[in-house]
Amino acid sequence: MASEQDEVDRIVGAWSAERPDLDFSPMEVLSRVDRLSHHLDRARRDAFRRTEIEPWEWDVLSALRRAGDPYRLSPKQLLQQTLVSSGTMTNRIDRLRERGLVDRSADPDDRRGALVTLTDEGRTRVDAAITRLIDAESDLLGGMTSSDQRRLGALLRHLLVSFDGNG
Repeated sequence: MASEQDEVDRIVGAWSAERPDLDFSPMEVLSRVDRLSHHLDRARRDAFRRTEIEPWEWDVLSALRRAGDPYRLSPKQLLQQTLVSSGTMTNRIDRLRERGLVDRSADPDDRRGALVTLTDEGRTRVDAAITRLIDAESDLLGGMTSSDQRRLGALLRHLLVSFDGNG
């Protein structure tokens, strides 16, 4: 693998020649992460397009699906999982309801509250999307062994914990 070269190697090499006083090792990692992000974004958009959902719809529908049967969450719980504003979430729920992908009902345990439930059509779409997404992500990692994928996942988790505050 050491003989493999990519565009990042060329960029870092050029910078190293111009600025030998700097350590470009962070760029070697994060420029590759950035480039992979573009490939992942394209694969995700394609998976969602093929199931006729938008990326923002995926965020809400997948949160409901992951909640398990009866696939229901409060708007507040959806806010916590999607990290959008209250007004944005209200708009998203309304638009998903218009498309028949979710239902909204009163919360029987909280007269002022509401519950958002995934419809059968919403579940069909999100299940198709996750299947296509996993296939696409597997293709992106196809050049790596399972062991390398696990090691890379562990290293990226280690890095992300410092940002997400879960450590």
